Amino acid sequence: MSDSEVTIRIPGGVPLLPAARPRHTGALDGTLTSQSLTPPLLWQRLISFPALLGSLLVGAVATITQTFFVDPDVWWHIKQGEYILATRHLPTQDIYSLTLSGKPWFAYEWLGDVLLATMYRLGGMRGLDVLLMVLGSAILIGLYTLAAIRSGNSKAAFVATAAVFVLATVSFNLRPQMLGYLFLVLTFIILERFRMGKRQEVWALPILMLVWVNAHGSWIIGLGVIGVYLAGSLLEFHTGDIEAHRCSYSDRLRLSVVLALCAGATVITPYGTKLAKYPFDVAFSLPLGVANVIEWQPMPFNLMAGKVFLVLLLGFTVLQIAYRFTWRLEEFGLFLFAAAVACMHRRFLLIFVPVFVQMLATILARWVLRYDRDKDRRVLNAIGMAIILGIAVRYFPSQAELLSNVGKTYPVAAVEYLNHYPVPGPMYNTYGFGGYLILTRGPEHKVFMDGRSELYERAGFLADYYKISDISPDALFVLQKYGIQSCLLNHDEALATLLAALPDWRKVYEDPTSVLFVRRNDPPAPRQSAAAGVSGLELETLSAHGNDGGRVALRTVHGAASSRIPKNEEEASWAGN
Repeated sequence: MSDSEVTIRIPGGVPLLPAARPRHTGALDGTLTSQSLTPPLLWQRLISFPALLGSLLVGAVATITQTFFVDPDVWWHIKQGEYILATRHLPTQDIYSLTLSGKPWFAYEWLGDVLLATMYRLGGMRGLDVLLMVLGSAILIGLYTLAAIRSGNSKAAFVATAAVFVLATVSFNLRPQMLGYLFLVLTFIILERFRMGKRQEVWALPILMLVWVNAHGSWIIGLGVIGVYLAGSLLEFHTGDIEAHRCSYSDRLRLSVVLALCAGATVITPYGTKLAKYPFDVAFSLPLGVANVIEWQPMPFNLMAGKVFLVLLLGFTVLQIAYRFTWRLEEFGLFLFAAAVACMHRRFLLIFVPVFVQMLATILARWVLRYDRDKDRRVLNAIGMAIILGIAVRYFPSQAELLSNVGKTYPVAAVEYLNHYPVPGPMYNTYGFGGYLILTRGPEHKVFMDGRSELYERAGFLADYYKISDISPDALFVLQKYGIQSCLLNHDEALATLLAALPDWRKVYEDPTSVLFVRRNDPPAPRQSAAAGVSGLELETLSAHGNDGGRVALRTVHGAASSRIPKNEEEASWAGN
C-alpha cells in the first residue's frame, strides 16, 4: 500500500503533511499515512531507499572534496586553535601581524578553531579533508531531511536537494562558517518538527545556540529564524496565497521561552558579550572589508552558481503563478528575505538554500510519487550504498595528493625556500598567503596581511594594503612607508608584474603559484632558486649545511598552471562553479 493511499487526520494538532488540495499544495494539512502506524525498525531505515538517496548526496560531496580547495582563512584558524590547545587560554591580542602585533584581538570563532586544530593534529591534511567531507555531507543530509519533513516526500526532497547542490556547496570551504551553516539547517529541522507536534525537541535550540555563538557569528541568523516562527504562530489569517495558523497558548509560550533562552545563551562565552556584538560590528563598522571581500559582493549572475540561482528563482515564480501554491506566512517571509539578501551579498546563499529547498520539495511533491515502503528493495539498497562507500574510501586522496593540491594554491614550496634561506624583512605578502604563512612559519615570522580583515580595518591599515595590492599611484610609497624589503606574491598578481619591471627589485624565487622579490639595496646571499614548473610539489632536501651554503632542490611532480589566490574568501569557489 502506498503512503498516499490511506490518511488519517490528527485532531487538535498543528498541520503535519502537505494537503492534496491543488491550490494549497504548498501548505501543510495534518495528514499521516498508514505506514506511520507501524514505523520501520532502525536497520530497515538504514538500508531503505530514502537512505540510498542520502548516500548519493554523500557520494557527491566526497567527489567534490577530493580536490581539497579550502579557504585562505583556514590556516590561521588552525594556528589559533593550536594556540588555544597548547596554552589553555584564549587570545586577547594579536601575535601574528607585522604591523599590528600586540593590538587587542580575540578569537571570535574559537570553538571552530579548536575543532580545526584538533583534526589537523590527528590527521594532517587528510584529517582536514575528512572534516570537510563530514561537514559537507552533514549539511547536505540535513537539507535533504528538512525538505523531506516539509514536503512529506523523500523523492521530491532528493530532487530539490540535488537542484540546490551547486548553491549549497559554494560555502563548503572548511572554515567555522560551515558549522554555522549546519546549525542553521538543524534549527530549521527542529522548528519544522515542532510545528508538526514534536514539541520537546525545541528545547535543544538553546543548547545549539550556546555552541553556535562560540563557533561562528551566523548565530544571529538562527535567532532571527526562531523569532520569525514565533511571530507566525501568533497570527491567524488567509489572504491570497499566504496563510498563518495561530498555535495554542502552550506552544506559543514554549517557543517564547526557547527564544529567550537562546538570546541569553549568546552572552555565555569566554569573552562575555564581545561575541554577541561581533556580527553587528562586521555589518556596520567595517565598510572597507565588506566593500572589498568577494563574498560580500552582489550575486554574480555571470557565473554558474549565479545562473542556477536565477533559474531557480524564475522557475519558482512561474510555478507559483501557474499553480497558486499556498505558503505559510513565516516561510514565505523568510523566502523573500533570503532571496533579497542573497542578491545583495552572495555569502547569504547559506540562508537562501535551507529556506528554498523545503519550498521546492513541497512544489515537486505535487508530481513526484511518494516512497512506498512495501515496495522497497533493501538488499539492492544495501549493495548500492556499499558501492558508494567503497568508491569514496578507494579514491580518498593521500597525504601527498592533498599537499600537491594545496601547493597549487598556497606557497608550499616558497615557504620551504624561506625556511632554508634568509630573506631580508620586513616582508610584504599577498592577502591569500597570510593565513598559510601564519600556520607554517609561526608568530616569530610575522605577516604583513592575512584574512583577519576586521583587525586590520579597525587599525586603519586595510586601506594601505589595498593601495599596494590594487597598484594605486602611491603603492610604492606605501611599501617604503613600512620599510618593506621583500615581497611574497601570487605569481599572476599585478604587483608581481610591476616589481619585475623595476630596477630596484630582484626576483629570487619563482614557481607557478608564487614569486619572491627582494630589494637590490639589500641583496640576499647567493642561493639556488627552485626550478620553474612547480605546481603540486614534492620537496626533497638533497643537502643542508647551515650557513655554509646548503641547497634545497625542489622537484616538480606536476606542471599545471597556478590558480590565482583571491584576496577574498570565496572567489575561487565561485570561479570553479
